[in-house]
Amino acid sequence: MLSYNELKPGVFIILDGQPYVVMEFKFLRMQQRKPVTQTKIKNIISGKTIEKTFQQTDKLEEAEIETRPVKYLYHRPARRSLGEGGGEFWFSEKDNPSVRFKLDESLVGNYIDLLKPNSLIEAMSFQKNIIGVKMPVKVDLKVVEAPPAVKGNTAQGGTKQVKLETGAAVNVPLFINEGDIIRINTETKQYTERAEKGS
Repeated sequence: MLSYNELKPGVFIILDGQPYVVMEFKFLRMQQRKPVTQTKIKNIISGKTIEKTFQQTDKLEEAEIETRPVKYLYHRPARRSLGEGGGEFWFSEKDNPSVRFKLDESLVGNYIDLLKPNSLIEAMSFQKNIIGVKMPVKVDLKVVEAPPAVKGNTAQGGTKQVKLETGAAVNVPLFINEGDIIRINTETKQYTERAEKGS
């Protein structure tokens, strides 16, 4: 069991039978009152973030979250005519490609457009059920479409939008060209650096 002052960012807890991860933590000590912990916690299954205050008397169960590497295979888009959602995202066990499984878009998160087929990522499980995936912090992707840099076009801070090999569109500095391999932060979906200059 965890006490209220052990709720640091990144700690997993169970609240009302659901797994949460602590996003923010603030310890408050007010005059003539018992200290409390103000937190911002995110439900790992639904993705909803809530603010919750914990007292000294609160005891919290730590959530046992298991992670294992899995391989991303492909995305089968939804058939909008049938009213389907975001389609299916197929994965396999890292060392056993015949063990395949699909995950719903809500479990995959909004960074799936930064994944190349055969990329390794972490699958997070709670009570033997996969509840989400964890991307590497940075990924290297090839630029497949880039408009030419126009001289004097620095009104937007000297950036332009390019298309990556996965279909994602990101803003990059003007010197980035088609064929370059760039490094993207998967949490912010922002360009960090050029990893390799295209030939």
